[in-house]
Amino acid sequence: MARPLACHPDLSALSARRWFLRLMAGGLGGLCGHWASALKAGEAAGQPARAAKAKSVILIFNCGAPSHLDLWDPKPQAPDNIRGLFQPIATSVPGIQVSELLPNLARQMDKLAIVRTLHHSHSSHNSGMHWSIVGRPYRIDNTLINPAATDEPCFGTLVGWLAQREGHAASVPPYVITPEPHCDSKLYITPGQFGGCLGVRYDPFVVGADPNASDFNVRDLRLHSELSGERLARRVGLVEQLNAASHAKPRVGDELDVSRAKATAMLASGEAAAAFDLARESDATRDRYGRHSWGQSHLLARRLVEAGTRFVTTVNGPSIIWDTHNDNFNRLKTRLVPPMEQAYAALLDDLKERGLLDTTLVVWLGDFGRTPIINAQAGRDHWPQCYSAVLAGGGIRGGQTIGQSDRTGAFPHERPVTPADLHATVFAALGYDAQRLTYRNADGRPMVFTTGEPIRELL
Repeated sequence: MARPLACHPDLSALSARRWFLRLMAGGLGGLCGHWASALKAGEAAGQPARAAKAKSVILIFNCGAPSHLDLWDPKPQAPDNIRGLFQPIATSVPGIQVSELLPNLARQMDKLAIVRTLHHSHSSHNSGMHWSIVGRPYRIDNTLINPAATDEPCFGTLVGWLAQREGHAASVPPYVITPEPHCDSKLYITPGQFGGCLGVRYDPFVVGADPNASDFNVRDLRLHSELSGERLARRVGLVEQLNAASHAKPRVGDELDVSRAKATAMLASGEAAAAFDLARESDATRDRYGRHSWGQSHLLARRLVEAGTRFVTTVNGPSIIWDTHNDNFNRLKTRLVPPMEQAYAALLDDLKERGLLDTTLVVWLGDFGRTPIINAQAGRDHWPQCYSAVLAGGGIRGGQTIGQSDRTGAFPHERPVTPADLHATVFAALGYDAQRLTYRNADGRPMVFTTGEPIRELL
């Protein structure tokens, strides 16, 4: 179920209620436009640099770990038991090849930058996904883990946190995940992608529904047909009176009040519901992205970026669908790559045509890579020692590869890159020096956003 984002932690519950009532008196249309006046500065220092091109990020995350060797880093000269069944093809940039499974993206190579030497050391899915999106290792290398209030936040959470600190005034939440969170089997949800140590008010807005469904509808974004704005204002006023007459509440009660104020503002405006309404798109546009969950999630990401969301994660699941321990080649060719590539290519084209690609950074990523050696089940196993990530838009210099893996794609050979470096690059594209930005972890210690160095060749 989607959970509306709450207000900034420095905004007291009392001021939040008064803020909402004052805005109600001034009319529903101004509710969300006044978010900025309700937010205070957070602990982090520094504003986005004027020279930064990127204003928002779309993260395409392939849960389960796609094979780098069969997509972005082919090894045609390797032995049969390594190179696999797919041939490399030329791209629009001389000298750069990708897999034959990616013809549409090969034509857009001038927009893409492939990082071929990403690496870490967690080989389990949830901890591997954590390292990829948080930029730090989890305390154990395990899949059987779940989010906790002590988690360090991922870069999506931090971008949303910064947006609120700077007065996020859009009608849509600053950080959205569609359609479902990163997870392994849905019993074990990847830590780090929620508010964690920053608090539940910085949780993403999780769509929690398939955007390709004929009855797709994001819950809790519209007023009930029998509830007018005036009645809503009276109800909020009643809550205010009851709270004023009550004794001191625990801190969790204050947080609930703050969350309620922000959620009510988003609900009353109706603009957020419009941004999530894919029925406003033409049939031709929806067909272009693909009539499947991945395609419509990518289209939704574009709509949200247009409306002002700062970070959208499209999870190409469900669960760890890219975990190809067996039948790797057939699954990639017939089930996994075609919808992913169609949606990805359409997103880049659509952003370009709408003049949004220069201000929207698109990042393609997974948990880790797959083993160079093909196993007995015609599959590839987990391999965090070397994998690929792809970036486009947002001021990133396309038409290049960063780093070179060894002859079997097993380890970085030149220019190794860590997830922390990738995160520093994302923040730099947004105009931030991530090593100078801090938040407080669960122990109260200041933590820099990332210890990595930006990949300067990309910027």
